[in-house]
Amino acid sequence: MKITFKAFAKMIFGADSEKIKRNIFIYFIVFWGLYITDWKVQAAPFIRYLMLSSFTAGVMWQSLCSENTAAKMQNMFMLPFDNQHFVFSYIAVLGAYTIFTKTAILFVVLLAVAHWKPIEILGSAVCTINAVLMTSAVYSLKKYWYAGTLWAGMIITGILLLGNKVWVIPLLIMNIILAAIRLQLTDGYLFYSRERQKSYSIKRHKHFFVWRYLFRYLTSHKNYGINIAVMWCVALILPHFWGKMESLFVVPISFAILSLNTPICILLSCSPDLDQAIRLLPDQKKAFCMPYCLFIFFCNMTSNTIFLYSWQMKNSNVTVLVILTAVYFALQSAALSVLLEWFYPVRDWKIESDLWHHPRKYAVPVIMLSAAGAAMAFPVLIPGLLLLLVLEAVLFILLR
Repeated sequence: MKITFKAFAKMIFGADSEKIKRNIFIYFIVFWGLYITDWKVQAAPFIRYLMLSSFTAGVMWQSLCSENTAAKMQNMFMLPFDNQHFVFSYIAVLGAYTIFTKTAILFVVLLAVAHWKPIEILGSAVCTINAVLMTSAVYSLKKYWYAGTLWAGMIITGILLLGNKVWVIPLLIMNIILAAIRLQLTDGYLFYSRERQKSYSIKRHKHFFVWRYLFRYLTSHKNYGINIAVMWCVALILPHFWGKMESLFVVPISFAILSLNTPICILLSCSPDLDQAIRLLPDQKKAFCMPYCLFIFFCNMTSNTIFLYSWQMKNSNVTVLVILTAVYFALQSAALSVLLEWFYPVRDWKIESDLWHHPRKYAVPVIMLSAAGAAMAFPVLIPGLLLLLVLEAVLFILLR
């Protein structure tokens, strides 16, 4: 088991585990920076448990669904292996990756800004381990998705009912044992996804074929569609979150938030083969980038339209200016996303989860928030923002 674990660890973390060492230093800086501010928030234990559990489960699920990891597993299957050692080594490495590179930052923030008791820290650790093992067990039951959904629902209900009591820890420990038993009986081949990204050629440089590729790509990656659906839900809820606040202030901010649609903005980064083909073949830059920009604009505008509909139902003051603002933010964020993806793609990532949580995902929303703040504070800058969009359009036209 030790040899199998080292093989997976080298595959995920690299030879020297440099990423974990760097992250530990960053976590310390974040914790100390928040702790010395003496800023505290009140959050019940069950809220913290749910946050840690859901976040860990989501990242773990992404790691298990990673095509890059599955491709590397194919080499492991060529060698003889013990099934139990293989499964637990694989889950242990992915669990360590999830906890130390993703969940740790959330836990550090909560540890710095919330009031904790020692038993609650223990409960958080148990929740995190439970999320890793249970997500793996549910993934092995993907053919029986209804059983996995029912299992997850029961644990969420248990955390909601017992999260503020010490009895939640024995409950989660029992669930950890149950998940371990399920994994012990699981065939290692169940963690190998045979679904592969299909290679669709962009024939005759027509935009129609690019759109067909993009839609097929989304249909073959169900988690991308789930993320888009989540953004639609956020767009529907945001007006109720803002309440009766001034629309001139909150509407541009909402459009900037809705531009945070990571999956559709990293298609070149997550598909090195596609990126290489587009950069090498003649005239593929213009043939792909322009329809790709329109595709992101369509996705952004769909979210913005849902937001405007919800805002109209809530406050009844959607004007022509607000609609034009929605179009501008959708088009501007789409153009910036494509240009950023073209000139600064993310390299040297291990699994897709690294892309989904890369700091670069916040670049476009931050730029759009800054543009919204600048336009509200200094209206004279609005023509300059429109000129920026025109210059980007010219850049797309000249892109060859």
